[in-house]
Amino acid sequence: MTKTTFNAMTASASNQPIPQVGIGMLGYAFMGKAHTNAYKKIPYMLYPPPAIPRLAAVCGLPESQVADAAHRYGYETYYTDWRAMLADERIQLFDNGGPNDLHANPTILAAQMGKHVLCEKPLARNAEEAKAMLDAVTRAGVKHMVGFNYRFVPAIRLARQIIESGMLGRIYHFRAVYLQEWLLPHYNLPFVWRMDKNLAGSGALGDLGAHIIDLARYLVGEINSVSALTRTFIPERHLPEGTGSAPVTVDDAFVSVVEFQNGAIGSIEASRFATGRKNYNCLEINAERGSLRFDLQRLNELEVYEVDETRPELQGFRTIQVSESNHPWMSHWWPHGHIIGWEHTFVHEIAHLLDCIVNDKEIAPHGATFYDGYINALVCDAILKSVETRHVQDVKFD
Repeated sequence: MTKTTFNAMTASASNQPIPQVGIGMLGYAFMGKAHTNAYKKIPYMLYPPPAIPRLAAVCGLPESQVADAAHRYGYETYYTDWRAMLADERIQLFDNGGPNDLHANPTILAAQMGKHVLCEKPLARNAEEAKAMLDAVTRAGVKHMVGFNYRFVPAIRLARQIIESGMLGRIYHFRAVYLQEWLLPHYNLPFVWRMDKNLAGSGALGDLGAHIIDLARYLVGEINSVSALTRTFIPERHLPEGTGSAPVTVDDAFVSVVEFQNGAIGSIEASRFATGRKNYNCLEINAERGSLRFDLQRLNELEVYEVDETRPELQGFRTIQVSESNHPWMSHWWPHGHIIGWEHTFVHEIAHLLDCIVNDKEIAPHGATFYDGYINALVCDAILKSVETRHVQDVKFD
């Protein structure tokens, strides 16, 4: 189905024809599962949907496991070669949930073949690779989005609306941490691809830090300069086959001070060694007329402080439960007070992409485009350069 056919088949009411968009998924594990869950929910929860996702094909290795995934998730076909999958004419949207070293080449080829693309974060292992991907989708004229799904948390979108309203006034501070613990010694985890710079690009920085760098840009603005430190706490891990060990060539943790173009300052920290923290993504913004605080593990809540000189005795943070029908996306779900979860961010994210495809809308500013992924990579590269030089590094925008 061509892009012009999509435009002619928009669904503005439930009794009108709804277009199908054929999905080709690379990867069937963590992100493949999360994205597939969203594709299956969109048609009946975000009703009428902008499009019906057709689960055309899934690709991965080994064959026995990808075949099982195709059966389990309901994909029509499976492939073990992503080139062969991209040649499948049923596919209009290529969803890249593969490891970081498989982001660039398959995505570039998909764009060259005229397919729209969704690529998981980080967009690439470094800014140079991300720029090649951005150039490819720009030349091809296809829709492109990076999987920064936390932009699609209702409380985060509400925070953006509050900031855009001017209620907070001038922003002074942004601070964020993203903390996990799964690399701690007592887990005895063997060497995996996320510990290899050639495959992952970076460690906690690209895995976790990229998310909060994106939220910093989405909520506050562009980052001008960074100063950072990283640590690799366990420099060598045993191989899963028990045949020796391999060096860990990425960071286990990083912390960075950042300067924004609008004059705000901030700190960004991520670790996979934060004992007791499972998926702790927390941010706070302080401004002249108020503050905001968000914790992903309480994702239906947004803490808000608003300066009110008329009632100083009542000043304090209040917690908004973001579940009212007039809050972002919540009219699609349950009665107020009935909370939603992490998996629903992908429903909102992918529905936005499908709407942009079939109705020829812009992905930005709320969806993260490949430009956002490229700028994110520039910030990550500047952080690593600061560690190497032990100096403040400017983020050099092309």
